[in-house]
Amino acid sequence: MLTNYVYKLRPSITQINKMGGWLDMLRSTYNWSLADRIAQYNQQFIQGDYCDIRTKSEACPITCFVSKNGASGEPWKDGKVDKDGKLKNPRRSAGDIQITALPELKKARPWFGEIDSTVLQQNVKRLDTAYKNFFERQVASPSGEGRGFPKFKNRGNFTSFTYQMGVKVQGSKVYLPKLGWMRFFNSRLIPDGFNLKAATIRKRQDGWYVSIRIEDKSIPDYVSKPLDEVKSVLGCDLGITKLVHLSDRYQIDNPRFATNKKVKRTLKIRQRRVSKKLKDSKNRKKAASKLGRFHKKITDKRVAYQWDVANKIVSRKVDAIALEDLNISAMLKRCKVKVDENTGRFLKNGQSRKKGLNRAISDTSWGELILKIEYLAAKQGKVVIKINPKHSSQECRNCGHIDKSNRDGEKFICTECGYHEHADIGAAKTIRDRCLEIVRRDSAKLAASQQNAQKVSSRSMSKRGEFGNLSNQDIKIAKS
Repeated sequence: MLTNYVYKLRPSITQINKMGGWLDMLRSTYNWSLADRIAQYNQQFIQGDYCDIRTKSEACPITCFVSKNGASGEPWKDGKVDKDGKLKNPRRSAGDIQITALPELKKARPWFGEIDSTVLQQNVKRLDTAYKNFFERQVASPSGEGRGFPKFKNRGNFTSFTYQMGVKVQGSKVYLPKLGWMRFFNSRLIPDGFNLKAATIRKRQDGWYVSIRIEDKSIPDYVSKPLDEVKSVLGCDLGITKLVHLSDRYQIDNPRFATNKKVKRTLKIRQRRVSKKLKDSKNRKKAASKLGRFHKKITDKRVAYQWDVANKIVSRKVDAIALEDLNISAMLKRCKVKVDENTGRFLKNGQSRKKGLNRAISDTSWGELILKIEYLAAKQGKVVIKINPKHSSQECRNCGHIDKSNRDGEKFICTECGYHEHADIGAAKTIRDRCLEIVRRDSAKLAASQQNAQKVSSRSMSKRGEFGNLSNQDIKIAKS
């Protein structure tokens, strides 16, 4: 089993300055590697290849690490050939070539030698992961929703680096290669039997943190309950006035950590103080740091509350939890622009009113809450099923009539049969029923397939006296 423990570090001033310098160098390496790959792709697949006179080989019109000749002049991992005359190892990937070129980078720029080698390698692999997530998302969703193409990093969104090996923990001290021993607040003891796999150092507004990944192979991973064993389901409807509405009529409040009146006023004052200070001055940095700490305080309150909410939901005596499958990024998109055909002027499109709704949705942080529910449910062996929430709050639970006018705020009154109920609680019950339909349908399919398999096995036993060597007809029956 793999898990992560997070601790707050207590570095010295020298270590703080060194880690800050590492982040700047790693960010420049990340951006250069990304630009290198983009330029290589553009010139290789748009401009085309050419023949290099000196090497007399096919080359790409760019002198970079991702050229066809590779960083060290060889595009292959090794030149060994197997019995069939084929190369044993395939062509190296862009990440492998850029990792191979890191020693050359240290020779050209000696100050990069201060950084641990595994940290530099993991920095390139971080870019590989970004590419992998982008292409996997493109296959799953051709429209491009979700994780987009890797972006260039700035100081605001590049705040961490990872060690792959060499990290040691003794009591309340941790050893980080090239940084030395560093104290930390040992708020949670590492259990016996777990081995250190990696460590990620992250800079936040109130200091530096370390996330230690530990593993114990003797402990099995969490296993969820199979669908055919699911008997009871809890439906959850996510909202803004109330954070969660449950199908058992229980409602969980939404504290609005970032959008309540007091917090909005404090944020407005502190943001104004930052804007009034002279740019690049120490006073401006102090004011910005104070604003950042306040934002982190809001985030910490929200995260702690979400863990409490997730525990309340998962602790219910049910076998499965049904959640809405929300496309939150699409919900936060700006309204389409409206233009007058005659004058060419822009018309009102409702974006100024939607701005408040977008802030409320961002403040609820539904995506993070769903992740926490999934994690705690997996620990308890429960199943989390995501359901399409389309018309869940507009569908009548009595006659099935769907109409937008059925709902008026939190009230639901069917225009056909007059059935009335709380709109959001009714939506939670609808999500629960849809989940039960999926579970029963899958359970019926599984039972039917098992019966067909038993029939095929008994038929084959009666014909041949032993298993195996099934006929084509038997295989078709089993597949159906």
